[in-house]
Amino acid sequence: EHAARAAASEVSVLLNGETGTGKELVARAVHRNSRRAKGPFVAVDCAALPETIVEGLLFGSEKGAYTGADRPREGLIVQANGGTLFLDEVGELPMAVQKAFLRVLQERKVRPVGGKAELDCDFRLIAATNRDLDAMCKDGQFREDLLFRLRGMSITLPALRHHKPDIELFARHYTGVFCDRYGVPDKELSQDFLDALRDYTWPGNIRELVNNLEGTISLALEEPILYAVHLPVHI
Repeated sequence: EHAARAAASEVSVLLNGETGTGKELVARAVHRNSRRAKGPFVAVDCAALPETIVEGLLFGSEKGAYTGADRPREGLIVQANGGTLFLDEVGELPMAVQKAFLRVLQERKVRPVGGKAELDCDFRLIAATNRDLDAMCKDGQFREDLLFRLRGMSITLPALRHHKPDIELFARHYTGVFCDRYGVPDKELSQDFLDALRDYTWPGNIRELVNNLEGTISLALEEPILYAVHLPVHI
């Protein structure tokens, strides 16, 4: 319901939730149901950006702007023009980049590293984090003014252990997906199989559930019924 409301607006959205709860899936759903659906969806993993060239990757760069810049490069923000920019793990952005990005949000203009001219950039921002950004602001690790801009609307995705009745729905859906993928008939899920799934805490959330279901089915291809014994020992 919150995602549908977000899709109907242009407000910035901050998705909060543990790793594996499906933050990028929600971001893509908001994009696909927004007026920007025909535009690009540019996903940026802030935790994977090399700190030495993070500004060049986000804002773009001119030839010779830094060592190895042998040609002009278009930044990821400009690539999102007309669409949605998704900043995953936004809490990992270096402080210096946070300041520059705050100006981009305010002006909707980007100056490539080493460039003189600013480029107009019309994008909708969705950010995601598994960290406590309020606590990071208090510790001086994240800019409070940037957090205010990110949090036009905030949506918290619950951990899988907090909505256990849905585990059976996910299990049946993804069992069908993987049976199709491996070209085997649909499998029946025994009660003890479902009980084992519900009793486990799933620290990796839905992502962990999906990965374990695929592994279970790949090892039990010829079995018509899945039992708890087919699951990994730790589950």
